[in-house]
Amino acid sequence: MSAKITRGLVAALWIPTDAAGGVLDAALRRQIDFLKAHRADAILALGSTGEFVHFSELERARLLERVVELAGSIPVMANVSDVSPRVACRLAKVAETTGCAGIAVLPPWYFAVEQADLLAFFLQVADATSLPTLLYNFPERTGNRLALETIAAFTDRARMAGVKQSGAEFGYHRELIALGRARNFPVFTGADLRLPETLGLGCAGTISGLANLTPDLLRGLFDAHAAGNEAEVAALAVRIKRVGEIICRLPFPLDVSAGVLARGLEPGVHKSIVSVSTQARYDAVVADIRAQFAEWELAPAA
Repeated sequence: MSAKITRGLVAALWIPTDAAGGVLDAALRRQIDFLKAHRADAILALGSTGEFVHFSELERARLLERVVELAGSIPVMANVSDVSPRVACRLAKVAETTGCAGIAVLPPWYFAVEQADLLAFFLQVADATSLPTLLYNFPERTGNRLALETIAAFTDRARMAGVKQSGAEFGYHRELIALGRARNFPVFTGADLRLPETLGLGCAGTISGLANLTPDLLRGLFDAHAAGNEAEVAALAVRIKRVGEIICRLPFPLDVSAGVLARGLEPGVHKSIVSVSTQARYDAVVADIRAQFAEWELAPAA
């Protein structure tokens, strides 16, 4: 799929697995079919919501191939992030050969990295493929923040797909959007619970974990915003905020898993160890969000 992802609702795909870590193929197909039925514009495969750190390089390569196959006409962007530039470069090549529309790359994590070295890292990964590269800023997860000057320098020297901004620094959207306008690249937000605000600031769209459980609400909000229907935007924003209030009683990404289960899909077995007390909170969140979906008459996923 060669279509360029420039705006809209990009689903950060949930990956259901069994107790041994194997992908539940039928559940993955249903998850993707659910996104397609509610007109997701694109899919980000093996991002933070996809819990990519739990998969080996070979598993990630095989998953990319399968997601592209199941997505059909919907463009797929591949998160190829890794602490090893060699692994990231190899996965970038896999993304191209499997037909992805682009790659996404986080800064490497654990060790502190200078901005000049971040730039060199991104350029090396970008050079491994002809696909455009989305720079992915999530400093709470990586410990390394992407600076504006690094993004600008990358844009001057590589095929730029845009920037995804995630994390607590909401105000950074404004600076990134201003740079994007000056350098002609889109900014996507990970703050899907604040989508009306980010669209109002000029974000091109969202790369959303919430899309796995409420793609219909998010699609409706996008369409209402495009049509200038402020009342509908406000009504949908209230519902999206309510979903967030319920599921955010759990840490990420258990919150997404609980919502997926509540919507009638199969999230699979938890990839990390979950205590008895956390499982009890998980079960309570599933019950509460399921009841909320029923009140709104949101149909379970087919």
